[in-house]
Amino acid sequence: MTAPRKASPRRAGQTTGSLKRLLGLRRSGRDSISDATWSRSLRTSPYARSLSGPDRERLRELANLLLREKSFSGAAGLVVTNAMRARIALHACLPILNLGLDYYTDWSSIVIYPGDFRVHDEYMDEHGVVHREIMDLCGQSLSHGPMVLSWEAIRVEDSTQGDYNLVIHECAHKLDVLNGDANGFPPLHADMDGREWARDFQDAYDRFCAALKTSDGNSIDPYASEDPAEFFAVASETFFTVPDLINAKFPAVYSQLQRFYRQDPCRQLSRESS
Repeated sequence: MTAPRKASPRRAGQTTGSLKRLLGLRRSGRDSISDATWSRSLRTSPYARSLSGPDRERLRELANLLLREKSFSGAAGLVVTNAMRARIALHACLPILNLGLDYYTDWSSIVIYPGDFRVHDEYMDEHGVVHREIMDLCGQSLSHGPMVLSWEAIRVEDSTQGDYNLVIHECAHKLDVLNGDANGFPPLHADMDGREWARDFQDAYDRFCAALKTSDGNSIDPYASEDPAEFFAVASETFFTVPDLINAKFPAVYSQLQRFYRQDPCRQLSRESS
């Protein structure tokens, strides 16, 4: 199981299979997001709105594919609407825009709670002692299992448009575990150097943890200090929400994320504002 996201007070890849699914979607037209719903979903992501017309269309096609391939269910009495599904699908597909939906093949369902949800966790420390605790979470990704989300946390994000993005955070965990354990080391592309990735992320993580006590708050979410897996997930959500922040604080990490996700949000957003 990946490390869960705790409730916060602030708050060319593999293409063959995806191409076949895309052709099937275009022929059937089923489960497609309406123009009005897509327009409303775009308002929740400045980065998605900044994409070129063709890239926004590819994002919409990916979102439609994800809606066909993943089941969405409400928990604790929540009724999941088409607008909720579309909003989640848009944000889930941003990280894989240039990777493809095959990166999400190891899981099939998304569970949405009205608000934070309670889980019972069990883990063993380095001394072999088993600890049990009850946690209130706003997001959780289970290895080969469902992604669990708090709709209230997502709704708050949409009203503030800050550096938090619960869906991208949990999707980053899903990418992380493609290599096995959640450790902040997703499967890299052939043109990337694993030693450089490990060096850059470890250096940034160590500096971030050391600086927390004296930080002025002008940095990424402190939850990134939990462990390397959370640092990767928080860095990923910041990469797509406030890319200038991650680039200013950890330029080497930004460069690695740019190569991994095959996107450059800083350049894209600056082009949009110019």
